[in-house]
Amino acid sequence: MICLIVVSCGTIKFVGNPVYAPLVSYEKKGPLSEYQKKFWHLLDLRKDSIAGMSVERAHEELIKGQKGKRIIVAVIDTGVDIEHPGLRDVIWVNQNEIPNNDIDDDQNGYVDDVHGWNFLGDSELENMESVRLQKKEVPGSKAYEKLERERLENIKSKKRELNNLKSLTDRFQVTDSIIKVTLGKDNYTLKDIEDFSPKSFALMEALIFKRFLNENRLTKSKLRDYLKGAQKGINIHYNINFNGRKVVGDNPDDINDTDYGNGNVIGPKKESASHGTHVSGIIAASRSNNIGNKGVYNLVELMVLRAVPDGDEYDKDIALAIIYAVDNGAKVINTSFGKGYSPHKEWVWEALRYAEKNDVLIVNAAGNSGADVDPKKKKTYVTDEVDSKEIVSNFLNVGAVGSSYNSKQVASFSNFGTVNVDLFAPGDMIWSSVPFEKYQFFSGTSMAAPNTSGVAAVIRSFFPKLKAHQVKKILMDSGMPMYPKVEDPASGELVNPKTLSNSGKVVNLYNALIYASSKTYKK
Repeated sequence: MICLIVVSCGTIKFVGNPVYAPLVSYEKKGPLSEYQKKFWHLLDLRKDSIAGMSVERAHEELIKGQKGKRIIVAVIDTGVDIEHPGLRDVIWVNQNEIPNNDIDDDQNGYVDDVHGWNFLGDSELENMESVRLQKKEVPGSKAYEKLERERLENIKSKKRELNNLKSLTDRFQVTDSIIKVTLGKDNYTLKDIEDFSPKSFALMEALIFKRFLNENRLTKSKLRDYLKGAQKGINIHYNINFNGRKVVGDNPDDINDTDYGNGNVIGPKKESASHGTHVSGIIAASRSNNIGNKGVYNLVELMVLRAVPDGDEYDKDIALAIIYAVDNGAKVINTSFGKGYSPHKEWVWEALRYAEKNDVLIVNAAGNSGADVDPKKKKTYVTDEVDSKEIVSNFLNVGAVGSSYNSKQVASFSNFGTVNVDLFAPGDMIWSSVPFEKYQFFSGTSMAAPNTSGVAAVIRSFFPKLKAHQVKKILMDSGMPMYPKVEDPASGELVNPKTLSNSGKVVNLYNALIYASSKTYKK
């Protein structure tokens, strides 16, 4: 028997004027204001001339005072600063667990899991998966030597990156000194430099460099962080003698060894929870917090699952985190991470199937290699594609776009593919929360996924009868059409957006609400 769900019956019906054709003439011609730079991903192409997800318009014109169902969204990531003022009111609380009593009150196998679970314990740093695999091979064997060549090439690449960053940092310091001496003050703006007259050759060179830094959102602290990251790649990620898992105390190759981790979902160091805090803020940061950023939706409870170290994640942790999220009521799971090797991918695939069976949508970041990830091309995990076929219907893989509505709409770093990437979402220069009550711009498909998770949470909130695979289809079908011809991130050639993702669209909340309330779906 086929059961039909008429979603507009007994629920709110959203009526508006969705856009299903490219609005080429609406492209913004001038530079973005400071407000637009921070909130472009929430804006509307027709109303604001910025190709965001129409979140603000959806709230103002459709959602308004309407009340949906509260939705649990699980964030599998580096850990989250649950004390951040923009997030503390939307953190999931396990009502069946008594905090800090060292007892598994709800008997789910996790002691004091009040806000989720930390599958990494006190571990922070890790090897890349290729290095962990190399350790298991016999030195001198064909497999070992292949991975060794790859490791050494990666170290060489990190050293080049380190040298380039050092050059930028040195130039930053020299430029800063020239500007301070010329202007006669320590604190200055880009406008101060541009307005100063007469300009010497040295000041003109400094101005050009400062414009470059400004356009790329490069600050002294960011350059310092990038330097640390490159050095960490050499010292930790590709160091074959480093063992980051030892402190955890489990066997990562035994899926049945589950007695590990703890309930500290921030992690041992709050500063290391930056990525997960940023992702969480995109989904559900307070929409009334005028100091920081705005999340897509506030009727959300964020379940925090710390399973992504500084380095590559373990398949076991990811599989168990997905299962935990499903068992504890999550309806959307955000997975903003990825790697090139997955020795226990079958564990993750089983977890994906478990989520599908229990009607949970998984929103995944497509990756940041600027590569085609379709079958038989570059492989990136997590994936729901096995032997050129999707094994589940609840897995939504998301690429990244920037704020430009022109041929450069697709972010140059974003992975793509007509089979393995479903749609795009804003992921370039996204402003969101980071630890210690701060906010920063981050870029990556890691940001595109939570933007999509936020939209998915709204749909699941107002249309709770819809299944996960139906929500996936709605987001793909209702997306905003991309610019008619966009640059392929790998080749730079102008192509039809349909050649870069299955839908050829960008997720759009305004469209999705109207689309969902006007359709009848098979169960």
